[in-house]
Amino acid sequence: MAERPDVPASVPELTGALADVGYLADRGLATSLYLGLRLGRPVLLEGEVGVGKTEVAKAMAVVLGRRLIRLQCYEGIDSSQALYEWDYARQMLQIRAMSERRLDDDAAVDQLFGPEFLLERPLLDAVRAGDGAVLLVDEVDRADDEFEAFLLELLSDFQITIPEIGTVAAERPPFVVLTSNRTRELHDALKRRCLYHWVGYPSAEREVEIVLVREPGVTEVLARKVVAAVNRLRTLELAKPPGVAETIDWVRSLDVLGAQDLDEEVAADTIGAVVKERDDLDLVSGDLARITSGA
Repeated sequence: MAERPDVPASVPELTGALADVGYLADRGLATSLYLGLRLGRPVLLEGEVGVGKTEVAKAMAVVLGRRLIRLQCYEGIDSSQALYEWDYARQMLQIRAMSERRLDDDAAVDQLFGPEFLLERPLLDAVRAGDGAVLLVDEVDRADDEFEAFLLELLSDFQITIPEIGTVAAERPPFVVLTSNRTRELHDALKRRCLYHWVGYPSAEREVEIVLVREPGVTEVLARKVVAAVNRLRTLELAKPPGVAETIDWVRSLDVLGAQDLDEEVAADTIGAVVKERDDLDLVSGDLARITSGA
């Protein structure tokens, strides 16, 4: 099957295209994404919270010129909430109208389960969109084992059978990115179906580059001071160590306040942009002088 023209021709080309839309991917991540595109395989990204896993899918959608479809997983999600549901409110109105017009034949009843009463959820939307979409299955680790098994089946053939309508199949599957924060271990069967990449904290130099790409109005000096302070925070025994997203939030907060430097006083005023747990705040508050010194 011929490759779509929107697929970059090489790993360096994909890396450059991602950089052009503001996402700096290292070679390992760019290689996994490129292979996922060329092999038609989902890409599973695991890593700490805030390291940019979700942003990967958003950036890929822009690079490929495809629609982003996001399924946010949560505890208790089931297949109907991810696939489709019937619009019961509209169906009841239709039943009332049929009753008033004394329509009770089979054709009238069948209309109740026609496409106009079908509420598409992300997975059905993605199957219908096919390779015109990037499907993001976000925080799949928050769903339960049953939903994970259902998702594995869907990723295998990308077709859905709706009893009242028939089978909907993707001629060519969408590009799929799954993310996990490792709140629980995913099953081997799902991992085998995917290409896997661990997204860790970037090096200090790369994090400075990311900050300057995302916030081009700030000075490199301030960016370096914030990144150095965040790296010191990550060495502490925090319940929720700050990710790259928090680094960017801190820089933005300082920029809004017009701060040109990061010292103990301004850090105390803005620490809520980067530390977001009460116990962590208590731990950090007494150590801000060291955290910001020499940064």
